[in-house]
Amino acid sequence: MSRMMFVNLPVTDLGKSIEFFSQLGFEFNPQFTDETATCMIVGESNFVMLLTREKFLGFTPGLEICDTGKSTEVLVCLSAASRAEVDALLDKAVAAGGSSYREPEDHGFMYGRAFRDLDGHIWEIMWMDTAAIQ
Repeated sequence: MSRMMFVNLPVTDLGKSIEFFSQLGFEFNPQFTDETATCMIVGESNFVMLLTREKFLGFTPGLEICDTGKSTEVLVCLSAASRAEVDALLDKAVAAGGSSYREPEDHGFMYGRAFRDLDGHIWEIMWMDTAAIQ
């Protein structure tokens, strides 16, 4: 059975987050977008719901939102088609206002880098030569 995956992330300014991820080449489903949330399309069955902090708290009664400057609540890892795409996505993220996070990791058959988005969420971008691990 194929499953859909939705990652939900709180954001401080939904409009700025949409602009940031648009600059990285992501698109959004207008059917699930309003002033409190948007559905970012990552893949055929993979989505990231960017929710205002107030909307996010509605799904987590009694809990606080993590301060991403002090703690990490999730690492989101996306695959890339090549090493060059890893670098290009990181460059776009930094140019759009994000920041590079940690040094690149190069294991020969696998290469990855990471960035923090406008709200401090960590996004890893990695390329893997699948032929090398079969």
